[in-house]
Amino acid sequence: MTQALATRGAPSLASLRPLAPFFCLYVTFGATLGFLSGGAPLILRARGLNLAEVGLLQLINLPVGLTFLWAALLDRVRLPFLGRRLGWIVAAQGMTVGLLAVMSLGEHWPLGALLALAVATCAGIATMDIALEALVVETVPPERRAFVASAKLCGASLGGILGVGVLVGSYDLLGWRAAVLACAALDALCLLPILAYPEARLQRPGGAPESRSGSLARLRALAGPIAALGAYFAAAYLLAGPNTLALLDLGVPLSRVGALTGTVLPAVNLVMALVAGGLAARFGTVRLVVLGGAGVLAAGGLMAAACAARSQELAVAATVLNFVFGGFLGVPVFNMIYRWAQGPRPATDYALLFGAAFFAAMPLRVAAPALAACAGWPGYFAAAMPPYAAALAWLALRIARTLRDDRR
Repeated sequence: MTQALATRGAPSLASLRPLAPFFCLYVTFGATLGFLSGGAPLILRARGLNLAEVGLLQLINLPVGLTFLWAALLDRVRLPFLGRRLGWIVAAQGMTVGLLAVMSLGEHWPLGALLALAVATCAGIATMDIALEALVVETVPPERRAFVASAKLCGASLGGILGVGVLVGSYDLLGWRAAVLACAALDALCLLPILAYPEARLQRPGGAPESRSGSLARLRALAGPIAALGAYFAAAYLLAGPNTLALLDLGVPLSRVGALTGTVLPAVNLVMALVAGGLAARFGTVRLVVLGGAGVLAAGGLMAAACAARSQELAVAATVLNFVFGGFLGVPVFNMIYRWAQGPRPATDYALLFGAAFFAAMPLRVAAPALAACAGWPGYFAAAMPPYAAALAWLALRIARTLRDDRR
C-alpha cells in the first residue's frame, strides 16, 4: 500500500514542477507592485509627505487599470525573438528591471520624476502579467489552469511579503538604493525559469487576433460585471486601503506597519489561496462574499472607533481583522472574474474585466487620503461604510445572477 501511495504521489509532485516559471514571475509581480504602490507611499509618508500627495502615488497603479488598451497589441504583434508570448514577457520584464535600476539613483529626486518612473515601471510589470496570462490560456490545458491560478495567488502573496514586508520592514537598514536594487535583482532572477518554457511545443491552435473594434464590442458585453467590480474595488479601497496611513498617523512605527502590510496581509492571502476550494464548497460563492463583506464592515467600524480613541493597538487589530475577511472575499471575486472571462479571447477579457474595473476605481483611490485629511480619520471610516455595503450588495447580486444563469 505504501508503494502504491508513493506511486500515486510521484506524478503529483512532478506535475507541480511546470508551475515554477509561473510562480516565479507572479512573485515578481507581487514584489514590484507591493514595493512601488504599497511600500513607497509608507516610506514617503513617514518622511513627511502630506496625505494629498500620498494620494497621488496611487497613480502608480494606473497601468494595471489600462492594460485592456494594449492587450490586443500583444495578440497581434510578435517580437523578433523567443516565442510569441515569451518575447513580450522578456521585453516587459527587462524594461521593469532597467527602470528600477534608474529609480535606485533617485532617492532625492522630485516627487514628479519618481512618480513618472514608478508609473512606467508598473506599465512594464503589468504588460508582463498580460503576456503571462495569454501564455497560460494558449499553452495550459483547461483542467490545469486552476493549478496555475493557485500558483499565481501564492506567488503574488510571497512577492508581497518580499516587496513590502522585507524591503520596507528593513528599509532603515537598507536605505533607498539598496532596497530598489534588491527588487530589480529579484525581478531579473525570477525571469530565468520561464526562458526554458517550451512555448512552441505546447502552443495550442487559437483564433484570429482580435481587432480594436472587437475589444470594444466585448467591453460593451461585459459592462455589467465591470460596473459591479468597479464599484466594489472603489468602495473596498475607500474603506480598507488607507488603513496603513491611519496607523502611521496614530504613531505606529513604519517598521511595524511595513510588517503588517508586507507579511501579515500576504500571509493571509496565501492561506486563502490554499484553502479556497474548501471554503467555496462549504459556504458557496455568494455566502462567502457576504460573510467576508460583513467582516470587512465590522473591521471598518472598529477602525473608526480606534481612530476616535487614538488607540494604536485597537487600530492594528482592526487592520488585521480587515486582512482576514478581505482574504475571504479575494478568492470568490477573482474566481468570478475568470468565469466572466470565458470568451473567445480569455486573456483580453481578463484585461477588460480587471483593468477596466480597476481604472473605474482610480479616482477614488487617488482622492481617499485627501478626503481623510478633510474629514479626519474617525469620520472618514464611518462615512466609507455605507458605500461599501451598497457596492458589496451589488456585486453579490451580480454573482448570484451569473451562477443562476449558468445552471439553466
